[in-house]
Amino acid sequence: MITVNAKSLARLAAVAIGTVLIQTSVVSRFELVGSNVDITPLVVAAIGFYCGALPGASFGFALGIFADLMLGGTLGVSSLVFLTVGYSAGRLRDLRDPQGPFVAPAVAAGATLASLAGFGLVSFVLGIDSSVSTMLIWVVLASVVLNVVAAIPTFALVRRLIFPILFDDPRPRRRRRAYTTGGLSPLKRPDASA
Repeated sequence: MITVNAKSLARLAAVAIGTVLIQTSVVSRFELVGSNVDITPLVVAAIGFYCGALPGASFGFALGIFADLMLGGTLGVSSLVFLTVGYSAGRLRDLRDPQGPFVAPAVAAGATLASLAGFGLVSFVLGIDSSVSTMLIWVVLASVVLNVVAAIPTFALVRRLIFPILFDDPRPRRRRRAYTTGGLSPLKRPDASA
């Protein structure tokens, strides 16, 4: 969770603007194995994962509106898709609280698949003509693999950027349960002779 004040909103706005500008001006220019890295669903998923469902959905909506305005796309398509990605990543953390080294790549794979499926579904519903071929499967798999590789540095950078505004530590510590047996270990039985 985050504390909501002008400083945290300004920091999140800077992250959103920087993400869209870096994606459009730098990252989208490099193509590998027929696809390129898309950091926008990764950043939205990271914000949702570290901050919670509601801030993730709000951030995804704002980033999507800004991306649609910058790229001249159909207004609201990106915001709808990224709203869903941010909310889903936040709910994953709220409900399951996953920990481990493979959480960022797993969340990135889910966010990438959800954003690609969301864009495809919205394009289909709006009647936007596009060609569908077997090459689409290769492009989707390549996008997922590239985003999984880019997930670890992206999640680390997002955590570093938003760490000052987080209400609690994004890496929760597990506590050991204290024994409530009055100081006796549960493995020892009290002597019956006493």
